[in-house]
Amino acid sequence: MTRLSPLEPKLRHRDIRYYRADNVGKLLLRTNGFRSWHDWIGESEDDKAVLFCYGGPGVGKTFIR
Repeated sequence: MTRLSPLEPKLRHRDIRYYRADNVGKLLLRTNGFRSWHDWIGESEDDKAVLFCYGGPGVGKTFIR
């Protein structure tokens, strides 16, 4: 079987897990801005927000948890 990509996702995932630092995102989760957003109750189901992390490659998005 010919692979479509030379990338090996299992190895990439393993490497990311190895280098991940615990509690990197805790600072964000403790800010008043995040708590206010998280605890906000909208008027309808459509008012629910989504947290979207964006940024260039290598800036640490994968390491936030």
